[in-house]
Amino acid sequence: MRCFLMLLLMCALASPVVAADAQLPGKGVTVKPARATWNTGYFQEALVSEGLKELGYKVKRPKELQNPIFYQAVAFGDVDYWTNGWFPNHDGQLPPDFYKVATKLGYVAKAGGLQGYLVSKEFADKYNIKSLDDFKRPEVMKAFDANGDGKADLTACPPGWGCETVINHHFDVYDLDPYINQIKASYSASMADAIARHDAGQPVFFYTWAPNWTIFKLKPGEDVVWINVPKIMPKESQKSGEDRMTMSGIKGAVSDPVKLGFVVSDIQVVANKKFLEENPAAAKFLEVFTLPLADINEQNTRMQNGEKSRKDIERHVKEWIEKNQVTWDGWLEQARQAAM
Repeated sequence: MRCFLMLLLMCALASPVVAADAQLPGKGVTVKPARATWNTGYFQEALVSEGLKELGYKVKRPKELQNPIFYQAVAFGDVDYWTNGWFPNHDGQLPPDFYKVATKLGYVAKAGGLQGYLVSKEFADKYNIKSLDDFKRPEVMKAFDANGDGKADLTACPPGWGCETVINHHFDVYDLDPYINQIKASYSASMADAIARHDAGQPVFFYTWAPNWTIFKLKPGEDVVWINVPKIMPKESQKSGEDRMTMSGIKGAVSDPVKLGFVVSDIQVVANKKFLEENPAAAKFLEVFTLPLADINEQNTRMQNGEKSRKDIERHVKEWIEKNQVTWDGWLEQARQAAM
């Protein structure tokens, strides 16, 4: 009888421990995340880090890496994952045999990685602008010439950005140099200037991508419209995704489908396979995590307006979780179940 009572006491004492371990399947494990160099991707990294912490993982501060360096680092196991994979846009940046040691999983934003050219809706309507070729017309060049050099001004990409090489390719194959001037200064400063011109009733013409604060400030279909490239002429690195350079159902496009000239990408988590195998709770959370583009754009706009410190982003994370608590708790429960 005495032994039986002792056994019951031991079980009673052990049950809370077991329950606690089930709630914290990552306890004792340190996670090494990375994040991209573009700040429009910081929010999803911070949300995922918070989720893994709630699962008991100790999450190190993310390493900020250029794309090719990240893909090498995750293949070697120097970092465990990031939430900033753009595919097929990043396919050409993967090292050989990458998928033997790493993998993509889930969708942070399926078909969320849009890129292209936008024009003030008012002036696109006024001048019947449908594609880049329309900027070869003298009246359009004059209307969009902000600096008086006789060419239309395009807010483009700073030197060294991946989008700069694609835009330069477009200028070559569509013969745009005599008609359009690329503004390659700081993108944030150049776009702030473009928004100020738009607010003053002047025409604007710019490159952007989504998710991004720019299309929260200047909404496609209301303030601006996506326009076409004259025809699809991909770079060598784009050929694998050529079928995703023309897309249907794009809100605010001048045509349906619209020839964007850039590969539309899925934004996905990329992680080391060994890390995923050893951490099923983390693997499940990374798989089910997803974000509406509108939420990313809104948070990006808050950063652009000055709320960009680490504490600001942590506050944005807490606010998002509070607004989406049922969804968040569901992801955590799926992760805990995967570890059992």
